[in-house]
Amino acid sequence: MRIGELARATGTTARALRHYEQAGLISSERAPNGYRVYDERAVVRVRNIRHLLAAGLTLDDVQVFLPCLDGDVAAAPPSAEGLRVAVERLAVLDRRIAAQTEARDRLKAALRQATGGAVRSIA
Repeated sequence: MRIGELARATGTTARALRHYEQAGLISSERAPNGYRVYDERAVVRVRNIRHLLAAGLTLDDVQVFLPCLDGDVAAAPPSAEGLRVAVERLAVLDRRIAAQTEARDRLKAALRQATGGAVRSIA
């Protein structure tokens, strides 16, 4: 299938697919006209990549899961390396959330001070 067909089948964009290919997560053959051609297994692989990205992992993180991207990645038993990556990513997300919460609280306090507490819609 061509890149547009794979994009439609997986709910992604051709640009994202080219990015996944550049990252070494998917591969294609070239047709005589130069178009990328993917086999049917790429659909499962791309869906798994998108599942892992939606869970908060990065493309670099997804590299660890290459051996199981062609199957049911959500049902596969976790590997030690996969668990390590997930724990590290969770720690990064927790730090970001904490930093954003602190920034929100500072802004909220500044607004209350600037308005004399008149801003009531702030939770």
